[in-house]
Amino acid sequence: MGLTLSPTLLRRFWTMLAHLHGQILNASEIGRSLGLSDVSVRRYLDMLSDALVIRLVQPWYANIKKRQVKSPRICFRDVGLLHSLLGISSMENLLSHPKAGASWEGFVMEQIIDLFRLRDHQVFFWRTHTGAEIDMIVQCGTKLIGIEIKRTSSPSVTKSIRSALADLELTAVSIVHAGKDSYPLTGKVRAVSAHKLQTELQI
Repeated sequence: MGLTLSPTLLRRFWTMLAHLHGQILNASEIGRSLGLSDVSVRRYLDMLSDALVIRLVQPWYANIKKRQVKSPRICFRDVGLLHSLLGISSMENLLSHPKAGASWEGFVMEQIIDLFRLRDHQVFFWRTHTGAEIDMIVQCGTKLIGIEIKRTSSPSVTKSIRSALADLELTAVSIVHAGKDSYPLTGKVRAVSAHKLQTELQI
């Protein structure tokens, strides 16, 4: 794929990306750890993105007074590969691993993108420097749909969701959760079971 790193350095690069799964890209930090320039790190990331190994989820930026994150998030498209790089070999290992939540989020996000045949230019995330965030923002024409992904069976409307509804004028927000049932939470917020994405998620 054009990666000119030594096998040892390449392994370190892959492992570092696995530990950064779901986090905001900081090319300078990765470069310092590996002895690479920011330009090289971004080139390697672009190659892995083009090869459909990782997904660089772009930030949604709104014209509001709050300071917003403008760097992409790093996400592995295949959680099996992610688990292998993190040394996760069983469900017990996964459930006790600090990346369990991020793994679940990445898995569900990929299922949504695949089920609804979303393009890269339709999928974003949103985060402010004060902590408000939405895991996915899906742009469908003039509609903006927020999706929160929670590894819980009893989701609730959070302060971040309320902030996003107000600041971004979202059409609706779905909280995708690990429980079995889907139900409304407020007028614009609905809890959607991950088991029923294809029939219950409205995009």
